[in-house]
Amino acid sequence: MKVIFIICIIIVIVVLLLSVLTTSKAYQYKHTIDPIKKSDDEENKEQSDHKN
Repeated sequence: MKVIFIICIIIVIVVLLLSVLTTSKAYQYKHTIDPIKKSDDEENKEQSDHKN
């Protein structure tokens, strides 16, 4: 009975450590957002505005 209890405690500690490591690594990840691509109509309008 004692051996089973110790094994269970070890398993719980390992799972807890893995969860903490995974969560901390996820928070360190730098998320980036791609810029919004302008449509052709908007680009043509801006170019014509600069020419005038």
